[in-house]
Amino acid sequence: MRLRWLVPLGFTTALLGLSACARPLVVAPPVPARVEAEATGYASWYGHPHHGRQTASGEVYDMNNLTAAHRTLPLGTRLMVTSIDTGQAVEVRVNDRGPFIDGRILDLSYGAARVVGAVGPGVIPVRLRILALPGASDKPPAASAAAAFPAAPFAVQAGAFTTRARAETLRAAVERDGVDAMLFEVAVDPETFYRVRLGAYPNRPARLAVARRLATRGYRRVVGEGKRARLH
Repeated sequence: MRLRWLVPLGFTTALLGLSACARPLVVAPPVPARVEAEATGYASWYGHPHHGRQTASGEVYDMNNLTAAHRTLPLGTRLMVTSIDTGQAVEVRVNDRGPFIDGRILDLSYGAARVVGAVGPGVIPVRLRILALPGASDKPPAASAAAAFPAAPFAVQAGAFTTRARAETLRAAVERDGVDAMLFEVAVDPETFYRVRLGAYPNRPARLAVARRLATRGYRRVVGEGKRARLH
């Protein structure tokens, strides 16, 4: 698949330093980033042995958090990453640099990779969309990550899709297993995402009990709370 940014690319190259993801590679200079810019290409993922190491942002890498590594986007950028094959989507925050392997545009955390089904294949075709850039001035209300996926205390997200049919199928399956589920339709121009969410629950133990119950039945689940989200 040909990689393409829907914003102008430069033609000179610059050498990036070694990151937590892999070896260095000569790559294009920083992409002019803007909210709603898109890219298509291939995404890989990384977990051990990088778990617990410092990322380019200074954070300690937690492979279960919903984060990603990108070569040039500002650290703190929030992206919607959609699997082109399945339509399943996940929102991630860029906190590291990479991937430094030619032909890939993003390195997902293990947690994010599980949500979009990248763990087995290792590399999948994806579409990226910038939801928000770091800094309040870069976050128009209609395109901000908070507007796209509003946080709810002690909620469990079972999945997010670009097609309603897939979301409805998941919602029905969860309810057959005895867990009430709701479908939320969220417009992030030019796409609409359909999120299947369980809860909110009154406290953390109640939420985790539902998340573990889903896990025993093979569901991927994202537990949302505050500014960070994790796959449990």
